[in-house]
Amino acid sequence: MDWQGQKLSEMLMQIMLVVHAVVAFVVGYTFSSFQMMLVIVAGGVLLTTLVTVPDWPWFNRHPLNWLDPVEVEKNPKPHPPTSKKKTSKHHLK
Repeated sequence: MDWQGQKLSEMLMQIMLVVHAVVAFVVGYTFSSFQMMLVIVAGGVLLTTLVTVPDWPWFNRHPLNWLDPVEVEKNPKPHPPTSKKKTSKHHLK
């Protein structure tokens, strides 16, 4: 799953869980049935899991282009400059 696919997966998960929770609450309240509400929420969680967890092809539309190992060896990553720790001139006794 690429980065864009992860973002899409998370967005779908949040939307689907909220929609199922609202529908479950409304149905449960309308029919005065806590059991029906729990069944709808559980079904929503199961459906959301099946849609968002597997690595479906639509989550791989923007693959990353990695450098070839030869290019990495030709252009090594620069090292960050090291900062020397400043020592104070005045010491407290």
